[in-house]
Amino acid sequence: MKPDRPAGNVGGMPSTASHLDASNVRDLLRTLAAALLPGRCLVCREAADAPYDLCTPCLASLPWNAPSCPRCALPLLDVADACAACPGRGGGLGPLLAVHGSFEYGAPVDDLLRRFKFRQDLAAGATLSALMARWPPPWLEGAALVPVPLHWRRLRERGYDQARELARPLARSGGLRVWCGLRRARHTQAQSTLDAGERAHNLVGAFHVVGVPPARVIVVDDVMTTGATLAAAAGALRRAGAEEVRAWVCARVP
Repeated sequence: MKPDRPAGNVGGMPSTASHLDASNVRDLLRTLAAALLPGRCLVCREAADAPYDLCTPCLASLPWNAPSCPRCALPLLDVADACAACPGRGGGLGPLLAVHGSFEYGAPVDDLLRRFKFRQDLAAGATLSALMARWPPPWLEGAALVPVPLHWRRLRERGYDQARELARPLARSGGLRVWCGLRRARHTQAQSTLDAGERAHNLVGAFHVVGVPPARVIVVDDVMTTGATLAAAAGALRRAGAEEVRAWVCARVP
């Protein structure tokens, strides 16, 4: 049964910061704009319902990823089904203990993600992060969120890191911290241009860790397809000392 109304936000309150970073400033501007201007749905442009910038029909059409495999987040037809991709805790996830995918990669989430990732639509990203917080994974307590980083060259081209933009609001709403010691060691080819076999090879040695990671971490990313990126990131974190590594993605490709 789909969680068409996931229960509540992640608990907790954001900590007080000594200064406003760029993400906080954007949140403040969005709050002011919402108070002064009539909102429009990011999908259909009809009148939007607060606080998600979506109208009621578009909010109801979201493809929540349930039921899904608790190991790899692959969508399942029934909660009692076994995941064919995860015999013996396999599924190509390497050191990852589990993945939680908030949505299936389908309309209208797929278009919002493309706009967020490739068209500098930060409003779409803020909405997706707020929606992710409506249905969090069951293993948040005591963990730190670790966004999958962009290489500095791609970050310079894009101007922002989409995984970090998702992770920061999730951390604030859940009373968690974001740990950014995971780095890109080299500039890899875009995963979306490769097949499953090429994806894993493309990411060999792609990540390294600066400092000692927290014992329990949750890697945050926008989309999971084969899991190669998440597995490579988890491997680097485990080698650096993380004891438990899980992942939380906005959308899981069926």
